[in-house]
Amino acid sequence: MDFTLDYLKEAISNYDDSSVCQRIFSKLSRRDYKSEMEFVQVLDDAEIHFLNRVLPEEIKYAFHNQDFIRGNQLNEVYELLI
Repeated sequence: MDFTLDYLKEAISNYDDSSVCQRIFSKLSRRDYKSEMEFVQVLDDAEIHFLNRVLPEEIKYAFHNQDFIRGNQLNEVYELLI
C-alpha cells in the first residue's frame, strides 16, 4: 500500500463511529492500491464528502504538531478529492 494511504487509514481510524468511515477503512484494508488516485476513484459520493469534511482538520492537526510529512501526505489525498 502507498504510504500516503497508510496515513489516511490512521487518520480516519479516529472516526470509527461513522458507518461511512468504516466503509472507507474497509476499502483501505481490503485492497492494495497502487496510487492515491486509484483509491479515490473507488470512493462513492458519501465517502468523498466525509473525507472532504475531516481531512482539512486532520491536515491542520498534523501541521500544528509539526508532522509535516503526515500533513503533506494527507493533503495529497485531499487535493485529489476537491
